[in-house]
Amino acid sequence: MKNNHKLGIVFSVIGILCGLLLFYLLASQYNLLIAVKTAAGRTDEATSVRITYAVLGWFGTSTTAIWAAVLYGFARKEQWAWFWGTVAATIQLLAGFFPAIPAMDSHLPMPTLSVFGVALILWFGMLIIGGIEKRVIALTFVAGLAYVLTFIDGVAPIAKYTTSHDNPFWNGMYVMSQQVSWWGAAAWAVFIFAVLRGKSWALPLGIFAAVMSMLAGYPLGLYNALVEVHRFSMFLPAPLLSTLLLIILLLPSTKRFLEP
Repeated sequence: MKNNHKLGIVFSVIGILCGLLLFYLLASQYNLLIAVKTAAGRTDEATSVRITYAVLGWFGTSTTAIWAAVLYGFARKEQWAWFWGTVAATIQLLAGFFPAIPAMDSHLPMPTLSVFGVALILWFGMLIIGGIEKRVIALTFVAGLAYVLTFIDGVAPIAKYTTSHDNPFWNGMYVMSQQVSWWGAAAWAVFIFAVLRGKSWALPLGIFAAVMSMLAGYPLGLYNALVEVHRFSMFLPAPLLSTLLLIILLLPSTKRFLEP
């Protein structure tokens, strides 16, 4: 299936339709979910939805335009088409997955998971068309999990900031850590693209992404686990997975295989 431009055209059309569907679904759920959260007395979560849905809507909708360019690329049999298809699918994975979490918490339908499922197929499809070897696919897939989980860790501080004014230190921590998580998530995404392109700076970028996720995730997760919920915190998977990836990246064998 390597360099199968006809299949790439089909995937590109599906990607365009997914982008349009995501545009519609996020717009239709935006005010509904805010209203449900507010009615339930969770104005903090309503605030996080108000911000996060907008951000994901901007990025998710832009994938429609990226897929349009990818469609052109496959139609012209351009070598860059599969890579930019991977970029679009990577964004759609996040924009399709995260909105299901607050929707599920409010017992509402989770229609964006359909976009997530299709985007996952498109992501693997682009890598296969690009002829990417299995070990690279495995590494970038795990990095993709870290990318999604680290983004999620950046959403929680938005809500927690609004309810922690009686705790000045942690209120400040939520402010400081929020963008650290999102920058870490962005770094994981760019790391994936750098590995796929065989860039020499992929390894140091991966180290940066892992440490950013750990810096924001461990304080948030440990405080939540030990002080707030007294059980394993769902904010810990991101820094734990990033720690594992950091160890893998520091192995000499990983350095050799990432070198151009």
